Amino acid sequence: MNLEHLRKRGCLINETPLLSYQMFQLEGGKRVDSSIILVVILAVAVIGRADSVAVAACILLFIKLLHIDNYIFPVIEKKGMFWGLVILIAAILIPIAKGSVSNKELASIFTSWTGIIALVLSLLTTYLSGVGVKYLTVQGHSNIMPSLILGAVIAAAFLGGVPVGPFITSGILALVMKLFTKK
Repeated sequence: MNLEHLRKRGCLINETPLLSYQMFQLEGGKRVDSSIILVVILAVAVIGRADSVAVAACILLFIKLLHIDNYIFPVIEKKGMFWGLVILIAAILIPIAKGSVSNKELASIFTSWTGIIALVLSLLTTYLSGVGVKYLTVQGHSNIMPSLILGAVIAAAFLGGVPVGPFITSGILALVMKLFTKK
């Protein structure tokens, strides 16, 4: 979409588009608006009963609809994961904060096989999540995110999973790619 087309439709203020089009280039030079991709992700999430993905897609679509994406998206991009993790971890810590877990229970957790395995797996998945975030952001492979989201939605719908795995998945992917590619 060029500026002349936007100008004719009255969609410019001081030569700036009212709606920022973040386009994806397809074969043959065709472009698809990112809103369409978000609607497809929303539809798959609703069908797949992945409520968190559906709510996230709705929020992003609403922000785009209000034409405030140029202001809000950079903030979400910069601090969204941090605040999302803060809320997630706070929710997980609620039983401890409420006093539902005694000191004796805490001590026994770390001496049981289940507790030790949980600790080791937590170290591994947290490491993989960090590698995955770096792979997606710093190393610039965010183009694989739709595949990760689709896999998470399918797992939520058909395997009873919770769609929090894309970062771990991308971490595993980063390690696999490091093994099989030379860069």
